[in-house]
Amino acid sequence: MRFYTLLLLPALLACSQPSAESSATATAALPAADPAQAPAGAFPETFETGSKGAYETADVALATGPWLFTNGLIGSTDQDHKAGEHAARLRTGGRLTMQFDAPAGIRRISILAAAYGQDGPSTWELWVSRDHGRTWQRNGLPQTASGPTLRASLFAGLANEPLRLEIRKTDASKNRLNLDDIRLETTAGAVAIAPAGRPTTPAPTTTPATKPPRPVPGTAADNDNLLLGNPSGATSDPANATNYLLIHPQFVTGYNAQRGIPVWTSWHVGRRDLTKAAPRQDDFRPDPALPRQFYQVTPKSYAGAGFDKGHNCPSGDRTASLDDNSATFLMSNMVPQASQNNQQTWAHLEEYTRSQVTKGQEAYVIMGSYGRGGTGKNGPASTIDQGRVSVPARIWKVVVFLPEGNNDLQRIAAGQARVVAIDTPNDNSINPDWTQYLTSVDKIEAASGLDILSALPAATQAQLQKVVDSGRAK
Repeated sequence: MRFYTLLLLPALLACSQPSAESSATATAALPAADPAQAPAGAFPETFETGSKGAYETADVALATGPWLFTNGLIGSTDQDHKAGEHAARLRTGGRLTMQFDAPAGIRRISILAAAYGQDGPSTWELWVSRDHGRTWQRNGLPQTASGPTLRASLFAGLANEPLRLEIRKTDASKNRLNLDDIRLETTAGAVAIAPAGRPTTPAPTTTPATKPPRPVPGTAADNDNLLLGNPSGATSDPANATNYLLIHPQFVTGYNAQRGIPVWTSWHVGRRDLTKAAPRQDDFRPDPALPRQFYQVTPKSYAGAGFDKGHNCPSGDRTASLDDNSATFLMSNMVPQASQNNQQTWAHLEEYTRSQVTKGQEAYVIMGSYGRGGTGKNGPASTIDQGRVSVPARIWKVVVFLPEGNNDLQRIAAGQARVVAIDTPNDNSINPDWTQYLTSVDKIEAASGLDILSALPAATQAQLQKVVDSGRAK
């Protein structure tokens, strides 16, 4: 399954509760719009139509349909950071609420955000309603918008239900928040194209060293954590508990809630990800972005088990910000890993990958595990945490190296990529030299049942997947 880009941060509905505010600002206090009378229009919502110059609560007819602005307006000043001529602006207590339903099948949601003018950071959250605006649930983690550059946050949608969105400015500061280009996408691409005549802003020219580490909304963008495909066809439907699509801005995961571990995790590494601006956080914690009916793995799940909390997406690949590094310590990113495997063999491959990136490569990484039963400090085990978390027998990784540049899928298809694949036993007798476990993608697919490079053209996929790398940089 292949997704087309938008961007940045995560997964599903956490902290479920009805929205509750004073009658002056509560969405629930207003009658929900009839979805049959207010069908979704053309996304993305760019705020280029409609007019609202004051913060008073009011409905505004936008290109996509009616939206309720609470402590918000449509700004067009030089201080409003925007993709075209207009952007939404929220102040303290601000909300932006869809008054219509988007159709079922939305898989990803992207929203651009920046601080207004020279204001300081603002914290905001995306909330989703499944019942036409009567009750709301938070989707993913709180986001922080800082600085004048619009940055995209990516969230999961709902596979089988209509939805409405509400963006909430949640901090108590007087800082103002700009929002723009709200995108909804299905597996086939965007729900609809932007309306004709919308002003556009040319994308800035960047050098490889400053190339953004996350995609700008568009199609098949470089640096997308899911650029190479969805190996298991995971979906964002909570009913799909064994193959749940969990989207964080730092990585994307196909998660198996019945096993309490990822099936696979995919991410991109560029030089900007390795700036070492943030120290290792070590804040292991449950993932609030998982559906609430899933069992929540905690750090205590691993206590005394004899296995490391082994990162899929490593801490060292996300040092550009505190949020990036902290996200890698979510327990949804962990697998019970033998300490020798984690601290030696795996650590050496991670260090090698980062060394290649600092030398001018960029890397697309997919990691996963399969089988049951590994050997840790306490001996063999098939599960930990009273059977709630499975211990895999094998742990694998595929790294696609590419010289820094643009049009990554095209360059991979043109033969510019190098593919390194390893498959290791999950035990403490493992050799510290990762090159002893080199294999082909084909063999990993045969063992795991996954389709690891599914976004590539079939001929390219077939060619790259049969190669066993030498373990040495070209």
